[in-house]
Amino acid sequence: MDFKKNIPIYLQIIDRLKQDISLKILKPGEKLMSTRELSIKFKVNPNTVSRVYKELELENIVFTKRGMGTFVVEDETILKNLKKKMASDIITKFICDMKDLNISLEESINMLKKIEEDQWKI
Repeated sequence: MDFKKNIPIYLQIIDRLKQDISLKILKPGEKLMSTRELSIKFKVNPNTVSRVYKELELENIVFTKRGMGTFVVEDETILKNLKKKMASDIITKFICDMKDLNISLEESINMLKKIEEDQWKI
């Protein structure tokens, strides 16, 4: 994973794991890699991964079973809300960025429709 310099690494790993959970790459109830395994995978300090797991646990996205590891929650409502929140954040950022460019909502929608049409032609 290539990390962006302007965003803390632990936040980027959190986003990656949330995306993997939303896409069901990591399935409900599935055990996550150990702190050491994930730190090796991302080439980060194990303390960074510990922080990632703590933050995800605070958001009720994962839970820890003492001596067994960290697991993805099985509650479908939590997982659906996670996906909705992620989508909402993307849309909000998009709208703010378009406003910064002085592009109206209507123009933005037309641009999205045009891009979508072009994508389907490929």
